[in-house]
Amino acid sequence: MFKVSSRSRSLRPAALAAVLVAALVAPGATAQGAAVSHRAASGVPTAEVARGWGGVPKPVAGWERDRLAPGADLYQGVIAGKPGADHWTVTVRGAGGAHLLSKAAADTLAGQLRTAGFEPRAERVSWPRGADRVGLLGVRTRVGTFGGQNQADAQRKALAAAGFDAVSEWTGGDGAPGTGLAQVKVAVIDPARFDGKLGGTYGTHVAGRENVSDMAARSRALLAVNAGFFVMESRDGVPGAAAGIAAYDGELQSAATNGRVAMVLRGDGLRPEFRHLSTDLRVRAGDASAVIDGVNRVPGKIRNCGGTGGDLPTERPSHDVTCTDPDEIVRFTDELGAATPAGEGVEAVLDRSGRVVELRPRGGAVPAGGSVFAGIGEGEGWLREHAAVGQRLTVQEKITDERGRQVRLGSGDDIVSGGPRLVRDGQVAVDFAADGIDRPDEPSFAYTWGLKRNPRTAVGVDARGRLIVVTTAGRQPGYSDGLGLHEMAQFMRSLGARQAMNLDGGGSSAMAVNGKLITMPSDASGERAVGDALVLTRQAR
Repeated sequence: MFKVSSRSRSLRPAALAAVLVAALVAPGATAQGAAVSHRAASGVPTAEVARGWGGVPKPVAGWERDRLAPGADLYQGVIAGKPGADHWTVTVRGAGGAHLLSKAAADTLAGQLRTAGFEPRAERVSWPRGADRVGLLGVRTRVGTFGGQNQADAQRKALAAAGFDAVSEWTGGDGAPGTGLAQVKVAVIDPARFDGKLGGTYGTHVAGRENVSDMAARSRALLAVNAGFFVMESRDGVPGAAAGIAAYDGELQSAATNGRVAMVLRGDGLRPEFRHLSTDLRVRAGDASAVIDGVNRVPGKIRNCGGTGGDLPTERPSHDVTCTDPDEIVRFTDELGAATPAGEGVEAVLDRSGRVVELRPRGGAVPAGGSVFAGIGEGEGWLREHAAVGQRLTVQEKITDERGRQVRLGSGDDIVSGGPRLVRDGQVAVDFAADGIDRPDEPSFAYTWGLKRNPRTAVGVDARGRLIVVTTAGRQPGYSDGLGLHEMAQFMRSLGARQAMNLDGGGSSAMAVNGKLITMPSDASGERAVGDALVLTRQAR
């Protein structure tokens, strides 16, 4: 990826040295190393240079360092490619806006471009080392090399006039070796020295979205980052609700995207467990029982798929896809904080003892301390037959990992979702396929979402048990392109991570220190409201 400059120290171990370089410039500096204030965004009066401090991960040893608290340090720096390596170009897309095509389709497109008077070039894109896929992912077709976006836009308009679908792109976002720029924040928390807790929070309610900085301020968090994937649009479910497993204070608030990686936080949360989790949920009325398909989501809509009971088009994880199922039972908790979704079917309303107090049409309040079961199709039939008023319903919840081991939650335990896995047992291991990012019939998704550089948030644990939390800004040519998933995995490994996973990213990536945002949002509107956050708090005195 990146080349060493005269002001840079190459990252180690050797597996990363050839591809990542940490330029020793302060946060907010440009690619040319422009000077910035030595005061860190955290509000710590004086930033200290980390070189020489015992136990500092080598890749950040020359970065600006803030001691947020004993055992909690924040490092800020830039990873940069070779100066002048990046430029503007125009990518010509295939049917449906595909950035990558098969070789045969790319050859056909190139022939059409030449006939129209353009000079295309074909660029092969392969799966990176450490991915669970190998070989060629696809071919992208490009026209021109330009110094400015305005020149690329002029070429794009000429292509559009000739009937081609084209987009202006900055090559710093490609993920190609020797290119790119990434503004990076790295927090290292030592559970042996830090007196506090790492936990998940959904903010004020499970439904609805909030800024990371607002959740951090409310929690009086020393440090906070965005956490798991969530529903953004009502067409895909309940906005703000988790799109994958989520539990807070021992209570399950969203079912798993079965088989996808998640982080289990027990007790003080400073020693997280990274597991691929599945949920098996059932509701029982006397001797009769039925599957609970989901928790706190719209019946029939499974964001990111990975559900159970005949979901279409798949029961496997499929990122950013909403699967469907016409026959479901969904449980709503009183933490939802909104009316249950209206629609066809029926709802059984339960009091705090678990007894049915009402059967009603779908859409209404969840009673304090109680819950609601919504049924559609066969799920509606089961509720009408077995959830009569006065009947007591019980819930059976079972969470298991990839080895079949049961994950039991106690008071104070949290789970946040994410994906894909980045590092397993000290080795880069990005599970694009198992995580639902690789779509064999749609290679452009894995390319644009996973291989290309984007804003990212990741978390891991090193051999000493220290927690590593990383964010990088992205999608901002000249300031920060971000990192590809495999590049983030390499960086986490270079920091010493033995285990690491990706959290939500893109416009959701955010880090706040003492309630103030210290990352540059990629959304034009500013900080994006998200579904949940990870918050690091100190013990109350």
